[in-house]
Amino acid sequence: MRIAIIHNHNKKSVAVAQELRALCLKNRLTLEEKNPDLVITVGGDGTLLSAFHRYAHLLDQVRFVGVHTGHLGFYTDWRDFELEELVESLVKDQGESVSYPLLDVKVSYQDQVEEAHFFALNESTLKRIDGTMVCDVYIKDEWFERFRGDGMCVSTPTGSTAYNKSVGGAVIHPRLEAIQLTEIASINNRVFRTLSSPMIVAPNEWIQLRPASEDGFILTIDQLTSSEKNIIAINYRIAKERIHFARYRHTHFWSRVEDAFIGAKHSHEI
Repeated sequence: MRIAIIHNHNKKSVAVAQELRALCLKNRLTLEEKNPDLVITVGGDGTLLSAFHRYAHLLDQVRFVGVHTGHLGFYTDWRDFELEELVESLVKDQGESVSYPLLDVKVSYQDQVEEAHFFALNESTLKRIDGTMVCDVYIKDEWFERFRGDGMCVSTPTGSTAYNKSVGGAVIHPRLEAIQLTEIASINNRVFRTLSSPMIVAPNEWIQLRPASEDGFILTIDQLTSSEKNIIAINYRIAKERIHFARYRHTHFWSRVEDAFIGAKHSHEI
């Protein structure tokens, strides 16, 4: 098994990654960053997101493991003081994994024949650089509403706990394999109306956003951000590809949610 170790530039993460490499070599595990079977990230969720995009072309062969060195890691199952236990699991690896849905994003431009294609683990957002964003929303090729507001967020089930939750979206269990559309500060009055509520779209359906103007947009794919113009439409659906996490000690989804946002199990206030 070929193992890649990816870390952020935090001093603690660098030290933990060095210790992990030494333990892997001591146990005769192969370290290989170019074409790995397993990617271990050291840092937090941001580090894992970066690694996901780095190895998105290898999703059919690679599994991920997260080691967190901070206070919170939604995708990270291991703590920095559990490296020996982690390496023991690597040595005994049987190839087991748990997988989560991904968001398939395709962007059509006026001046390009081919669509730009991306995968998102958490979410994709579309916003205006300045002023109100106006766009038409289609569900499965049928017009649904004309949106006016700050922007739109389309998230995966695991991403439903990230930016989506902060703008009022629902938390969805990954087994539902649905995508969620959440409005960001929509304008609702006697003249302009939207649903003004998060929408959970079935796996066999898709969402399309068609901006009413051509220029001045910010498109995000997870933590990646780009300025955009001449967008005709953006199509969102559940991807055929999935992300796979090595199942050594995978934490239950609702346990992650409780630990991240409530934490009552780790306090005296029950």
